[in-house]
Amino acid sequence: MTRELTLRTALGTSPLVRALKQGAVASDRVAFDFIEVEPVTRAFRRMTRAMEFDLCEIALTTHAQAHACGKPITALPVVLLRGLHHAALICRRDSPLRGPADLAGKRIGVRAWSQTTGVWVRGILHDEYGIAPDAMTWMTEEDAHVQEFVDPPFVQRIAAGQRLPAMLLSGEIDAGIALATDPAQVRPVIPNGDAVAAEWSRKSGVYPINHVVVVKDALLAEYPWLADELMRLFVASAEKSGKAVPYGVDANRPAIELLMRYAARQGLIPRAYRAEELFVT
Repeated sequence: MTRELTLRTALGTSPLVRALKQGAVASDRVAFDFIEVEPVTRAFRRMTRAMEFDLCEIALTTHAQAHACGKPITALPVVLLRGLHHAALICRRDSPLRGPADLAGKRIGVRAWSQTTGVWVRGILHDEYGIAPDAMTWMTEEDAHVQEFVDPPFVQRIAAGQRLPAMLLSGEIDAGIALATDPAQVRPVIPNGDAVAAEWSRKSGVYPINHVVVVKDALLAEYPWLADELMRLFVASAEKSGKAVPYGVDANRPAIELLMRYAARQGLIPRAYRAEELFVT
């Protein structure tokens, strides 16, 4: 079968897209040329800097920054990664940190200042605990996926060859966000982080979003049917996974717009975008 369109596509390993990637969910109008990028986060930089893909998984903060810089892409309201993040802020098990109030003046490691999990954690620290991001020094391994963005002055790049997980365990940094470390050697900075996160989500009505999917604007304009067809395919693939993940702008508006407020306050984007500015509706 010859389809109207073949999309050069980069998606990660989420069970939500397994059926699509394996061909169990298919279309008679669009085909996919899947390019495997491991980890998929490396595709985000390639998408925003070189527009390498027609369809690409992307961090929501990266997409918002791309929008701010006029990159010609629009997101589908398809959530491929989400999670509760209070417990992502960790310290050594023997750390003197007793909770968020002790973070002022400390060095916190995060892969990049723009990393979406970091944006969520910093927003929560500010709103729930009164700790502003500039009260700490942020140590990073890399720059933003969007090349035009410049980190603020209280963000420092670690030396080539250094790694944040090792720096946490050696005491060179005081805490870290989403660092791959031996669980036996670390603990959450926020006591009972998972339980606190669950209660925060219940009260706020927000389940944080990390990754969505973007499409080149030129393709959406040339093929007016494309967005609806892609949504149909992603929904069908998610259903085959057996996971109940709400898709659509309205279902995800609280998380989208809270993250945008956090990102704007942290200087990552010029203002808090409405969901309709970033997503196909």
